[in-house]
Amino acid sequence: MFLPTTREEMKELSWDRLDVIIVTGDTYIDSPYIGAAVIGKVLQAAGYKVGIIAQPDTEGEKDITRLGEPALFWGVTAGSVDSMVANYTALKKRRSKDDFTPGGKNTKRPDRAAIIYSNLIRKYFKNTAPIVLGGIEASLRRIAHYDYWDDKIRRALLFDAKADILVYGMGEKSVLKLAGNLKTGKDWKDIRGICYISPHSREEYIILPSYQEVKGDKKKFISMFHTFYLNNDPLTAKGLCQQQDSRYLIQNPPSHPLVQKELDKVHDLLYEREVHPYYRKDGKVKALETIKFSITTHRGCYGECNFCSISVHQGRVIQGRSEKSILREAKILTKLGDFKGYILDVGGPTANMYGIECQKKLKSGSCTDKRCLYPQICPSLKINHKKQMEILNKIRRIEGVKKVFVSSGIRYDMLLSDQKYGERYLRELVKYHISGQLKIAPEHTENNVLEKMG
Repeated sequence: MFLPTTREEMKELSWDRLDVIIVTGDTYIDSPYIGAAVIGKVLQAAGYKVGIIAQPDTEGEKDITRLGEPALFWGVTAGSVDSMVANYTALKKRRSKDDFTPGGKNTKRPDRAAIIYSNLIRKYFKNTAPIVLGGIEASLRRIAHYDYWDDKIRRALLFDAKADILVYGMGEKSVLKLAGNLKTGKDWKDIRGICYISPHSREEYIILPSYQEVKGDKKKFISMFHTFYLNNDPLTAKGLCQQQDSRYLIQNPPSHPLVQKELDKVHDLLYEREVHPYYRKDGKVKALETIKFSITTHRGCYGECNFCSISVHQGRVIQGRSEKSILREAKILTKLGDFKGYILDVGGPTANMYGIECQKKLKSGSCTDKRCLYPQICPSLKINHKKQMEILNKIRRIEGVKKVFVSSGIRYDMLLSDQKYGERYLRELVKYHISGQLKIAPEHTENNVLEKMG
């Protein structure tokens, strides 16, 4: 079942008012790959009434007001990609296409979408329910940050968006806790994985250099980011405060990652794996071609490449689904009417990290003085590709499956480190699971370049 996106759909469900309305910069694809859909379905499974407004017209009230006003909160996300990345190339040229928009034309997602949507809500709903920011744009802009397109340091997103709360990282636990506290009237300011604005700092939290300080001092900015980065592990992180004007951004410690049963539950929810009919009429959505017949096996990445945001958003702990859950999803895909026998990806941020994690990290948190893979693979990381090979083999044998591809990137240093199964895993990838190109990471071989990439 799709989440409602019109009043008519609400009436069919006998809903007079929604608890939560999610506003997103993507079209509404009901898929476990789409954050807005996942959060909506998780909340719905917990008993909340949730609706979605996708890519609302920002020039008027028609779209943003069509579901009314939520009882608990507005959830605002720019979508699966930061809106500035979605709208502009690295040369700052406007992109003509958007894979998450029906018809493919880049005309629906505003620049700095989280700010625009929050202000749109404020314009038409005075004294409304809390506005809660989430998604990759909010997560990566939660403290003072360098903005490539403006070429300057910008304030924490909450301040420019004039929103109330920001959920960072993978937000299922934080959002469920927040919804529960708002419903019962309990204080929500100690919930892990959220940021909010306060007139005061918190005594037990680390004080980061202020926005004014980092705005004009590169060394202060580096110091700020270093402290911020070291406080991203749920087991060791402390809360952070950063003065923005006369007020403070408060960042609570990160939410704990989902355990396997919890992650299975998220992926076992009933997704339509299709664009909502309300938006489908406007044309094909290219992103659906990639994700509809793909399977996520895990979250997180401990590669920590200097240019990558995954470790800050999804975390450095690999959160893997059970074999049963993965195989169950593969069988669901074979029952879809337009399935042609090809599963396009079985993977995650880094495909061959599935089932491979450091036991020390799980008990005590990530190391602060070294990385798992670079410049050498840590001996505490016991690399073994057997588990992933077995799952791929079982998916290949499912009735109706012709080919199973691994389109996610492969860490070749991990392959070389696995003396027992590395070569066999590579041979099976090449023989059964490559559609033409093998994506590798890190994406270079020369030490002077790898040093810059981290």
